[in-house]
Amino acid sequence: MYITCLDLEGVLVPEIWIAFAEASGIPELKRTTRDEPDYDKLMRWRLEILREHKLGLKEIQETIARIDPLPGAKAFLDELRSFTQVIIISDTFTQFASPLMQKLGWPTIFCNSLEVAESGEITGFKMRIENSKLTTVKALQSIGYDTIASGDSYNDLGMIKASKAGFLFKSTDKIKADNPDLPAYDTYEELMEAIKKAMK
Repeated sequence: MYITCLDLEGVLVPEIWIAFAEASGIPELKRTTRDEPDYDKLMRWRLEILREHKLGLKEIQETIARIDPLPGAKAFLDELRSFTQVIIISDTFTQFASPLMQKLGWPTIFCNSLEVAESGEITGFKMRIENSKLTTVKALQSIGYDTIASGDSYNDLGMIKASKAGFLFKSTDKIKADNPDLPAYDTYEELMEAIKKAMK
């Protein structure tokens, strides 16, 4: 029995923080898990910048409302879900993900949650579990599933390497060069073919 585990941002939808950096005119917010392997450090840094600029959840959600899935992402996901279970495992937050899940046809997503004050200020964040992508894949394996995983960033490497088959998708040259053992693809057609082959 297979479950395919996919990252969200950079794989199915554009990077939320990059879109918000462009919308808000704050280039520092373009930093993502492709650049910073330590997610806790990255998020604390982001929240500090939001506080400095007096920006909160409402402003980020307004940007997210204008984000569409990457071209071909929904068709890829629809086809994938027609022959295997799929879980999106993301370090994003439920408050960010919901509008995007609607545009993707409500796939299952495991993610985290933000702590938001009544004023709308994002005061903190609650991770579902430490090292959530790898931990989730191992938990699925412990209940009898073979996992196939794909993602683009440093925080995806654990789940990719722990899975029966794992692939980099739309990743950076540096991550690809640092992990030459991992097959890397840039189109949904290539990734679909690799997943089907892995399940044979």
